[in-house]
Amino acid sequence: MTVLVTGATGNVGRLVVDELVARGVPVRALTVDPERAALPDGVEVVVGSLARPSTLPAALDGVEAVYLAPYARTVSRFCELAARAGIRRVVALSGSSVGDTHPASSGHGFAAVEDAVRGGGFDWTFLRPGAFMTNSLGWASCVRERGEVRSVYPRATQTPIDLGDIAAVAAQVLVSEGQVGRIYELSGPEGISLAEMAAAIGGALGRELPFVELTPEEQVAEWVAAGYPEGVASWLLENFEVTEREPQVPTGVVEELLGRGGVSFADWAKVNVAAFS
Repeated sequence: MTVLVTGATGNVGRLVVDELVARGVPVRALTVDPERAALPDGVEVVVGSLARPSTLPAALDGVEAVYLAPYARTVSRFCELAARAGIRRVVALSGSSVGDTHPASSGHGFAAVEDAVRGGGFDWTFLRPGAFMTNSLGWASCVRERGEVRSVYPRATQTPIDLGDIAAVAAQVLVSEGQVGRIYELSGPEGISLAEMAAAIGGALGRELPFVELTPEEQVAEWVAAGYPEGVASWLLENFEVTEREPQVPTGVVEELLGRGGVSFADWAKVNVAAFS
């Protein structure tokens, strides 16, 4: 079974390629920049993207399954072309905010992606990860320049997930039976507050990392000054406020599907310590 990986240069898609190759699965990678992707030997490369539907027929020809990156603007056209090409299996990356207005999605439109894939007649599976551990890289410049983390709601508790765990689940679902029609809410292995994340980054650095608590107004002002649109800043603030009132708890799906523990935030911080140094 050859699997087409869309968004093969993306943060998750690139890792899905590696996971499938490690499992001995033939992979065709759709990417706009094959040189930057530095794809493994043996991976078939097609130049193109979901944003350019004219590139999709060649990418879909002869494959049986697709890892679908979330891109709502052309998902209906993708589904038309995939159905015409005889694609049977689609595993779509979605998000835990399905059905919500997500101003930061930039065309991802999780609900629209799921609706289109459901209506396409495929054997589908949806992966809905929550917060990414990589989101905390937004603190990196402040840690480097000021030696501190500045954030609103230090007790806001999320279950951030490592991108590699998302990719491993995607590959596992693509190659295993019994996954059709399943919706998986993906989380990291622990509920961890923003203050605890900052402490884990400090532990990776080998020093105490002060947490400076901001008011909601100060936080929004800092985000807007950093270039965030006001709508995105308000959406992020609301998410943090909700997870302070209602702390998230792990779903256990990664552990169930992979038969191993998910990557902890402390281990992620150690691997990514150079970004904060």
